[in-house]
Amino acid sequence: MSVSEVTPTLFLSGADAPLNQPLLCRKRITLIVNATVTHPCPAYPGVECVRVPVSDLPTARLADHFDRVAERIHGNRSGGTLVHCVAGMSRSPALVMAYLMRYRGVTLRRAHAWVRESRPYVRLNAGFWEQLLQYERRLYGRNTVKVQAPRDEGSRPPPPPSTPRLTRAQPESPLVTRRVPFLLPKPQRRTDTKKSTHGGARNPSLRF
Repeated sequence: MSVSEVTPTLFLSGADAPLNQPLLCRKRITLIVNATVTHPCPAYPGVECVRVPVSDLPTARLADHFDRVAERIHGNRSGGTLVHCVAGMSRSPALVMAYLMRYRGVTLRRAHAWVRESRPYVRLNAGFWEQLLQYERRLYGRNTVKVQAPRDEGSRPPPPPSTPRLTRAQPESPLVTRRVPFLLPKPQRRTDTKKSTHGGARNPSLRF
């Protein structure tokens, strides 16, 4: 179970955290934003639940709920707010980022960094990113981030920039591919006819 603290009164999680009533009591949660279609809203005394019935699909209109959810989070003065979806990676972080832009006065770039500081594995789908870009333009008249469309919609996404390319086999350098002569040891001055005739055949596997 993972609950991430965005602010002292705002938390992100997956669908398991709202079912843990002792955890909600410790965090003083009085508002739950349930950004799922099928997961239930638990009924706890003194806890309000707001449903955002949106699927985690690029075509889903999560932006239709940005203002409503942001207003409810901002208006919750009686305790903390928990925003959750199924895994806490796409829908709920997008809703929190919209709130941060509207009521904390930050750009989309800063809102994304803020959320990732508390929950590093968030991963919004492309449709939610586009809706957040439109929301930022509406609030500030400009965009601070740019989302690059994938080259092929049917292909798997490329590895993150932090993944080094050196994990693949590299072509051999010229110093490795050129033939290097085998250097024999210097002949000894003394002549010992009893010396083994196999002395020059040491390490026969070391051939270039």
